[in-house]
This record gives sequence, structure tokens and C-alpha cells, in this order.
Amino acid sequence: MASKQELRFGITTPFPRVPFRKMIEGWKFVEGLGFDSIWGGDHFVNWASPTDLWYEGWTALAAMASHTSRIRIGMFACTAFHNPAFLARQAQTVDHLSNGRLELALGCGFSHDISYEMTGMDNWKPPERVARFREAVEIVDQLLRNKVTSYQGRYYRVKEAVMNPPPVQRPRPPFTILASGETMLKYAARYAETWNHPTSPGTLDERIEETRRRSKLLDRYCSELNRDPHSLRRSALMLEPEARAQGGLMKIYESQEYFAEVIERYVEIGITEFLLYYPFVDTQVPMLEKIARETIPKLRSMD
Repeated sequence: MASKQELRFGITTPFPRVPFRKMIEGWKFVEGLGFDSIWGGDHFVNWASPTDLWYEGWTALAAMASHTSRIRIGMFACTAFHNPAFLARQAQTVDHLSNGRLELALGCGFSHDISYEMTGMDNWKPPERVARFREAVEIVDQLLRNKVTSYQGRYYRVKEAVMNPPPVQRPRPPFTILASGETMLKYAARYAETWNHPTSPGTLDERIEETRRRSKLLDRYCSELNRDPHSLRRSALMLEPEARAQGGLMKIYESQEYFAEVIERYVEIGITEFLLYYPFVDTQVPMLEKIARETIPKLRSMD
């Protein structure tokens, strides 16, 4: 296992689905396991199960910042749900609440999210969704870097927008861009510190091969921008779409050996950050704890 970047492991939290006190317990449990980051999602409801308990993502993230002390806190922010200037303000605020622990992941969302229909928001076609995304990222980037920003785009504009105080993290909190299509990959090459490959359907072999192909494309797009491809961290969202048909059981939590095998295969193609889903089934939580306390430290030491 050879890598120029140390391995990072994060957890995407299901805790908005439980009462608030249990959310706090869950965040502290994950932090205590030694994970590098914990992530929340940006949806009006759990799109896969809309009647679940649910809380607004940025508000919950602010609470997460207040109830943790070490772990970095991340938000998968959908630019389609936010005015980009207000999104920058949310990020700036949570960066201060967390004393500089915010990780900001930006994506353009997906059209089958039921949030649009529920709330009456426009559900743009993919070309407009992607075009708007670029403007949104540019605005968020500029607002977080500068005291005053003006921007005139096709879809968005800001006029002498003031950001005071600046973020704790300078020049701004790190950006992760979720991308799979060619245009979004080009945006990741231009604007992101980390590229995250969203989960694809298919077998593990097919998912790894698809991640490899897209990472190679990203290398090319970085080179076209005269950017060192190694300066862009590669991240994988480790969802198993087939788990839903298996009652929520995830194969990656079957054993420590299988977990290590999967991680090693991704490391071989250049992935150095792994965003794991917290087990959907309580019976797999003990294995997650073993993996966190025993397997992940061994993987890190082999890096």
C-alpha cells in the first residue's frame, strides 16, 4: 500500500433520524472512535425514507460543532437548495462555531430527490443544474476568501457582499466537490482540495473500476490546468446500494479482514479518504467499533 497522503476515514451520520439527545450521543461516540471526520447531509427529508425523523442539516451541523471538540465536521451541501451567498454565510458561521473544523463538500444534487416536489422548489434539468453549480462554487469560494465580493453571472449575482469576520480557516475552509460526469470533474480539478466520487451501482469490482477511470480523467483535467494531480486528494463515498435489499446489512462490516481488503483495493487506485456509512443495522455497530479501534490504525501504519 503506497500513498503520498495519509489515509483519512470519515463517517456519514444517520443520526438525524433519531431524537436529538441520541444524535449527540452518536456524534460523541464516533469522535471517541478516532475517526477523522463526521458528515451530515443536506436534504429536506431522508429521500429514501421520507417519513423518518429528520432535522435540517446546517442547523444540526451547528449543534454537532458545539458537542464535539476534535473531529472535523463536514456537510454535503447541495447548491440547488441554497442561495450561494447564504450558503457561504452558513459555512463561515459553522467554521467559527467549530473553531475551524469545517469540511465543505459541494454537489449539484440529484433530480430524484423528493425534496423538490415536497417544497415546490425548481428541479432543474442536468445541464442547468451543472451550469448553476459552477457559479455557486465561484461565489462561495470568493465570499469565503474576501472581505467584500461582487459577482455577476447568468444565474446568480452578489453586489458588494460583506463577509465579516473571515473564516477561521484561511484562505477558506477546504472544499470537496462530488463529481462523476466530465464537466463536474473539471470543476473539481479547478476548485477543490478533495474530489469525492459518489457511489455507483454495480458490484464492488465495477465500482472500483469506475472510480479508477474517473480518477484518471481527473489527472488529465488537472494537467490541462497546470495543476499537480497529486495536490487533489481522492475520496470515495462507501455506500453499498445493494444493502437496502439486504435489510440494511453492509458487506464492508462483515469482518475486519474484508474491510481491510476493500480499503487496500481503493488505495491501489489512489483513494486516500474513505467516507463510510454508519451501520444501518445495530448488530453491525460492534464490528464498526472493532474496525475503528483495530483495523484502521493498522491500515494507517501501512500507509
